[in-house]
Amino acid sequence: MSSNHVKLIAENRKARFNYTIEEEFEAGIVLKGTEVKSLRIGKVNLKDAYAKIHNGEVFIYQLHIGEYPFAYYDNHEPLRVRKLLLHKREIKRLYGKVNEKGLTLVPLKLYFKNGKVKIVIALARGKQLFDKRESIKRRDMEREQARLHRVGRYTHTGINAR
Repeated sequence: MSSNHVKLIAENRKARFNYTIEEEFEAGIVLKGTEVKSLRIGKVNLKDAYAKIHNGEVFIYQLHIGEYPFAYYDNHEPLRVRKLLLHKREIKRLYGKVNEKGLTLVPLKLYFKNGKVKIVIALARGKQLFDKRESIKRRDMEREQARLHRVGRYTHTGINAR
């Protein structure tokens, strides 16, 4: 096993569409045992989650980790507030940036790294509707160019019968 073994648990792909990502930070997350077991079987949803700084500490809200099916009385609350582990200098930097108008902290990825659960949070600015439309247009153009490039490759070799 390599020294930096990373296993992706969940990714918040909608965040990249709804926000312009300014900067990313990797943080540890304080979890209970049943939460880690639920993460191992993939029972997590990052879609509505967000992070806030409170009293010099970073907390993540609305991160849904489903209940572990084999734990009966000692199960965790699925939507409880969880503490993120960051260096003080990172927290101070985030605090300064979040106080700017329009910036927020959103989770992008959740993964295991060397057996520990890590979360990537991003300093992000919300996109307007026209920005989202522009993203869709750009993605469609790139897809079309890739398709034309593939089709062009086959027409030159005579393989394509179009």
